[in-house]
Amino acid sequence: MYRLEYPWLLTLLALPILIYWLLPPYKEEQNSLRLPFFSYIASSLGITPSSGAVIPKKNWLQKILAPLCWGLIILALARPQFVEPPIQKIEPGRDLMLALDISQSMETPDFRAPDGKRMRRVDAVKQVVSDFIRRRESDRIGLIVFGQSAYPVTPFTLDHNACLEILNQTDAGMAGPQTMIGDAIGLAIKQFDKSEAKQRVLVLLTDGNDTGSRMPPRKAAEIANQRGITIHVVGLGDPHATGEDRVDYAALNSIAKATGGQVFHGENREELQNAYATLDKITPQNFKTLSYQPKRELFMFPLGAATVLLTAYHLLMLLISIFRYRLGQRNRTTDNATTSSVFKVHV
Repeated sequence: MYRLEYPWLLTLLALPILIYWLLPPYKEEQNSLRLPFFSYIASSLGITPSSGAVIPKKNWLQKILAPLCWGLIILALARPQFVEPPIQKIEPGRDLMLALDISQSMETPDFRAPDGKRMRRVDAVKQVVSDFIRRRESDRIGLIVFGQSAYPVTPFTLDHNACLEILNQTDAGMAGPQTMIGDAIGLAIKQFDKSEAKQRVLVLLTDGNDTGSRMPPRKAAEIANQRGITIHVVGLGDPHATGEDRVDYAALNSIAKATGGQVFHGENREELQNAYATLDKITPQNFKTLSYQPKRELFMFPLGAATVLLTAYHLLMLLISIFRYRLGQRNRTTDNATTSSVFKVHV
């Protein structure tokens, strides 16, 4: 679509006409010869003297080019532009960090696949979390895995395919046999330090209780709350189990409550799917759509056309003047030669 940035400047097209109507004619004084008996000469010739002016002659080309170039210059000042179709850009309004427990206990094959076969906890988690990531098209997603230590595997990104690829490559036991929940929350807090999103959410998934983090999970949750981070916790496994395999839901609940989050149970694959489906609902996608239209400036075309026309006109007038001058020189030479011949004949 073509448009003018300053269309009101087109009113200047009528400026030369207004100047012609409103301003007095241009006057220029020249040296002249005064004759005291001029009136006698005029009366003898029957001429009545009157005030006059020298009017420069205009050729037809000048009459055409003058208004045309003026119009082109005014058009250039109005800044013609070609406005391209609008481009929309989606800007995420939330950063979502997924912290996944891949300790040795995630090897336990107590989940069942849709076909009834037993599957490991880590495999069920990877399937459910992958589906969750695919639904979050407009959120920046980061990924942390933890066990005996916590590791950031992807920063916050909109490249969800990269998250899915790295998630598929992770496996139980890669981060050690133990479960450091507090360290995972502390690492997530550091990842959120560079985030400018208004909403910051951490989804923590674990199948055990904390086994000696350097930062206690409750303290880490309080710090997260101070930084504006909401923590939702998904617990896996049987809450009635004993030993290190027992899921300490009381501790997980205190972590979530400290930040205004919720706790979800995932004792089997169906409950795990329901937990992430609920998370998908309570954290709806938050994004802003930015729209802008690229503009291409076109003022150089009318301005260039006016420059070329004026330059071509003056070059043409220069060539005509040179031609006339040389023609006049040749005629004077011919006249002088003829006068000399006549003079010689008479002599």
